[in-house]
Amino acid sequence: MIICDTHCDTLYMRALQPNKTPCVTMDAMKKGGMSLQTCTLYAGNQGMAGHPYDKAMAEYHAFEHLRDEEGWERVNSPLEAEDGKVKILLSVEGGEIFEGKVERVHEFYGYGVRMAALTWNNENEIGHSAKSGSKEGIKPRGWEILRAMAELKMAADTSHLNEAGFWDLIDKHSQPPMASHSCAMSLCRHFRNLTDEQIRAMVKRGGWIGVNFFPSFLSESGEASVSTICDHIDYMCQLGAEKNVGFGSDFDGIETTPTDCKSPADVPKILAELRRRGYSEEAVADIAGRNFLNYYRRLGWTE
Repeated sequence: MIICDTHCDTLYMRALQPNKTPCVTMDAMKKGGMSLQTCTLYAGNQGMAGHPYDKAMAEYHAFEHLRDEEGWERVNSPLEAEDGKVKILLSVEGGEIFEGKVERVHEFYGYGVRMAALTWNNENEIGHSAKSGSKEGIKPRGWEILRAMAELKMAADTSHLNEAGFWDLIDKHSQPPMASHSCAMSLCRHFRNLTDEQIRAMVKRGGWIGVNFFPSFLSESGEASVSTICDHIDYMCQLGAEKNVGFGSDFDGIETTPTDCKSPADVPKILAELRRRGYSEEAVADIAGRNFLNYYRRLGWTE
């Protein structure tokens, strides 16, 4: 079975704290049967000081070290994912990495980036964050960046983007958007989560949602487990997202983890819980990874 996770901040951790052991390691990914782990190049204004581009490049160099020293294999296409072999997909978190320049989009595409979260928790040249409370949508320069992304079939990630920007993408972007690491607001009221209307719009548009494993996004009590993760998957499926949902763990970017899901090694527990709840093997395979790969097929990627 192909298993995909669409968000982790491991490269940021490696670049900022190279002596700290992250949740996402090759051993943990192998134990969990991961096929495709998305590692983001984070550009937000938290943590490392310095220019967003420079921070992103430090994280890319951290990936190069993992590639050369630990055998982390990067894919050019998500459709290269294979059962039984761990591969890495690169993404961007925070469109300020692009500096408002189309040529930067092409540069990072050359590094292997195949999805980009347009904002983190701060405003940039593309748009506004969900945290800001802004009612403004995508900026003119943002549309230039989005057109370049669409030409490259680079996914537009709405996680962290404000609601006005989200609806701009749903209504006006030429490609279906995604939310790489977001949960259901009806189950946990947090500005980072998606409303029922947004989830239904993602389904109608052919988008994709990765359920985040951060307890504070899963439960207003701040406590969560594998069962809580599955509650959010269940809820989205009830809204029609059974072909549009999967995993976006946010490992190494979250302050705490669910009590029984602390690394990729624990992802099989989620699959087991879905089976216990009555999901068929076909449905489990869809949620585990097939939905994510089919999303990229809708963007125009082919084997």
